[in-house]
Amino acid sequence: MSRRRLRSLEEFMRATACLVAVAIGFAAAAHAEDLPFWPAVQATCTATAATPSGALGQRIAQAARAEFDAFGGHRIDAGGRLIHFGLTEAESRREDRANGREARLDSLGWWRVLAYWRALYGVAAGGLGDELEVRGYRGAADSQDAAQIAERLRVDIGPLLKAADGIADPAQREAMREAIIRAAIVDTPWSAAFISYVMRQAGATATGFAFSNAHRVYIDDAFATSAAEVAHKTDARIYRACPLATTRPRVGDMICLEREPSLAKLSAAAVRERIRQEVAAGARTLQRTHCEVVARIDAPARKIYTIGGNVLNAVTARKMNLTRDMKLSPVQSGRCGGAGAWTLAEPGAAPENCALNDQKWFVLLQLR
Repeated sequence: MSRRRLRSLEEFMRATACLVAVAIGFAAAAHAEDLPFWPAVQATCTATAATPSGALGQRIAQAARAEFDAFGGHRIDAGGRLIHFGLTEAESRREDRANGREARLDSLGWWRVLAYWRALYGVAAGGLGDELEVRGYRGAADSQDAAQIAERLRVDIGPLLKAADGIADPAQREAMREAIIRAAIVDTPWSAAFISYVMRQAGATATGFAFSNAHRVYIDDAFATSAAEVAHKTDARIYRACPLATTRPRVGDMICLEREPSLAKLSAAAVRERIRQEVAAGARTLQRTHCEVVARIDAPARKIYTIGGNVLNAVTARKMNLTRDMKLSPVQSGRCGGAGAWTLAEPGAAPENCALNDQKWFVLLQLR
């Protein structure tokens, strides 16, 4: 499906979801996990978590680690601090920049991200014209008025690439094509494309995993699978949705966060229950999501390593805390040295929370 058609479908789905949400009157209670559905799901999740990760899980973790190593991305420690700043989506590696002349293509951040899109859609760069887009602001290139309000423009790269093909000089033509692709890589969110790439590298098939440019697609699938299991129905998908704080993660699983402003005051349990109801009703209002692959469990240190794409504009590895019973700790917070350590802030401002791991993680997608 083209990006333009996907946008139209998403707009229709949002409108439909709002109507459905009003109709069914969502009541995401504080004790949503007390419903019969979730204890049944938890029992299955707990039993599976007690078994070693299978061959597919190992391959998924290995594929994520291999791509992180190849990309050379960022590292975030267990305190939520960025301890290594690596390659980003729009750059080349430092050694290539120092050389000034030659660079391996796989040392270019945008080229590696382009590979994720190619794997997702199965096409070459020129065939992604209606899947990737560049963004602009009307009149911004010519205006010098900082206070001017500008309409945002979203343009598919297809026509831009065709226009670049009309440039006679080969070097100028190539530079223009790469500039267009690089801008599209920066402007188009790619974290779900990264997950889809990892799954393809690991040998997952479309029967078991919905390769998509949106995390919510396979999040919804996992919730649907959990519902099918509770109803004792056959389901071919490889992930189920499990309560995050009460399920031990394994390599190959995924943890997901949401950042919907409308859900900011809801607990993780209430968010899960809302999604469960929406999936059952065929609705979809959750848009802002992100998932990362569990790449390693360090049991002696009670730490978990996850790898995700488009985190600080890179493929990034996180180290996070586990509880004594090896579940994701609710404490992933940190402070930037305490009050007074950062003096550039406005007087009286609260201390900055510098913990990049302190996100609203709400669900574990468990490999079945």
